[in-house]
Amino acid sequence: MAASLDGFIARKDGRVDWMETADDFAAGETMDAASVASFLEAIDCYVMGSRTYETALGFEVRGFGWAYGDKPTFVLTTRELPRPRDTVQFYSGDLGQLVNERLRRSFRNIWFVGGGVLSAECLRLGLADEVRYSILPILIGDGIRFFERLDGDVALHLLEVRAYKSGLVELRYATPRRD
Repeated sequence: MAASLDGFIARKDGRVDWMETADDFAAGETMDAASVASFLEAIDCYVMGSRTYETALGFEVRGFGWAYGDKPTFVLTTRELPRPRDTVQFYSGDLGQLVNERLRRSFRNIWFVGGGVLSAECLRLGLADEVRYSILPILIGDGIRFFERLDGDVALHLLEVRAYKSGLVELRYATPRRD
């Protein structure tokens, strides 16, 4: 997930126009296409909220393509939404049941994409092994938070920090283990 430095993943109206910002950090790493492709190849399936799905469809309409390739994509929604590809499935039940009883049987690397409510729910239910938080060099002041309505503190363990030439900083944390 990418967020502004002040912790927002989108403006209140869902726009993410601010994500096109960049800085020039000479000491940073270069984010090359091969590394990104290798990372994306390791993902077996995606789970996302309906607003994130609509944003992804909007990116596709504007010519940026479908970011999720031919990987199975499960969209959490109770609404009727367009389904332009067979790899997309809609789901309106319990998130824990979807992941634990259905997806983990078939997929090793499940990637939860976006949405403050989905991100918080994954932590609440103990579904996430890691949190990857990419901070863009911008403050937007208000919007949709990365994690909405957490029930309490969630202590994380820092695994990795990377700074890129664009000014983006990527943090990778392990989540607490649940028995």
